[in-house]
Amino acid sequence: MTGQQLKNSILQWAIQGKLVPQIESEGTAEDLLKEIRAEKERLVKEGKLKKKDLVVKPIEDDEIPFEIPESWRWVRLGEISYLNRGRSQHRPRNDKSLFVDGNVPFVQTGDVANASIYIGKCSSYYNQKGLDQSKLWDKGTLCMTIAANIGDVAILDFDACFPDSVVGFNAYYPIENNLYFLYGLKCYKDILDKKSYSTAQKNINIEILYNLVFPLPPLSEQKRIVAKIEELMPLVEEYGKAQERLETLNRELPEKLKKSVLQEAIMGKLVPQDPTEGTAEELLAEIRKEKEKLVKEGKLKKKDLEVKPIEVDEIPFEIPEGWKWCRLGDLGVFERGSGIKRDETFESGYPCVRYGEMYTKYRYSTTFSETHSYTSKEVFYKCRKARKGDLFMALTGENKEEIALTSQYVGEAEVAIGGDLCRFSPLFSYGSYLVYLINSSFAINKKRDLATGDIIVHISTDKLSSIPVPLPPLAEQKRIVAKLEEVMEKIEGMKK
Repeated sequence: MTGQQLKNSILQWAIQGKLVPQIESEGTAEDLLKEIRAEKERLVKEGKLKKKDLVVKPIEDDEIPFEIPESWRWVRLGEISYLNRGRSQHRPRNDKSLFVDGNVPFVQTGDVANASIYIGKCSSYYNQKGLDQSKLWDKGTLCMTIAANIGDVAILDFDACFPDSVVGFNAYYPIENNLYFLYGLKCYKDILDKKSYSTAQKNINIEILYNLVFPLPPLSEQKRIVAKIEELMPLVEEYGKAQERLETLNRELPEKLKKSVLQEAIMGKLVPQDPTEGTAEELLAEIRKEKEKLVKEGKLKKKDLEVKPIEVDEIPFEIPEGWKWCRLGDLGVFERGSGIKRDETFESGYPCVRYGEMYTKYRYSTTFSETHSYTSKEVFYKCRKARKGDLFMALTGENKEEIALTSQYVGEAEVAIGGDLCRFSPLFSYGSYLVYLINSSFAINKKRDLATGDIIVHISTDKLSSIPVPLPPLAEQKRIVAKLEEVMEKIEGMKK
């Protein structure tokens, strides 16, 4: 249960007579209604009310939404209170002359909606001209919105005017304040909203408020209900904050755990080392032989054989003895894609990937076997291609944290590579390990430092190639990936 749900439940218990016990010596709501009627008759004699204000419309059984204690009574709001709309329709944007050098608070619907219990400040102030055209309501008046945000309630903490989109409520003597009604009416917001009708914006007629059926306890019990609510609400607020912190933790913990596990993996701490699996030095020697062969075949250039040593200050953490620090470019071959326009992609045809799809379609998986876009035969054959096992990396993005987001293609068909995208073909390395490595926090920090631009971020294949990476033996790479996938699945299960 959230803090707001608990708050709503407490208020609902309050108006159902379940929050505090009933005390027989406190009398009944019927006694209170007699006092209220006597007060209204006095006001009629003084000309402050009309005789029609004494008329009470009977409450039908089908209007009663729930049971209340025997000492309570169902009443209509208009029976127990003075209810009237604000008199002014003026807004600062409509008649600015009423607000020049103003010092009389003018409360609008937003001020009511933004208040919790009391309206302690307002957004506009009338001058004397504005006050002459309006009505000044006393401090302690309960304000209810009947337009825009319907059913919001709050109490004035100062004398103020308000427009006709706000209704003022003041309970008749002997009720001393409007706090019980404030808390009770908070339970009616949805009910009032459903009774609204829409013109340019939602509205309800004040007659709806006059005839609203409301539970009335004896006066002493009203006071005890308010005291209990005010005792509980700070605790509910603390509960709500704790609940929010817990929800945030539950939401963030899985991702933090993933990052932590991934860091353990690339530091060689996730699975034990096995000396019989060889060394990363031997793996790098095999990769170099393959590159030399590709140079002879004309598929690579001699510069692709160049190896830039790793400097000591480039090494951020220790790795196991059989591992080796190298550069990403030492492990395979980069190749940029060529432009595929948006209007050159279709729902069927020849498979292709555009760079933006790395962020929208492929970001949540380390691998993909089918593309989301297709292009024509003519465009396909003009483009560079990726094949099974190749890694896709976006060279352009909107922020440095996600630049060169990587996923591995494991499908059988060739795929056309769009512009601002590159493929990386690993040589004698396990592609899935490299995907996890390139998407790790360690590599993200490296890519962020190398990327350029703010609104549009870029990174080149040369810069990606230069990133230092920790390389385990091939068999250990596979064991690391198997363990990562096992652990990641369990972490995903935490979200359910």
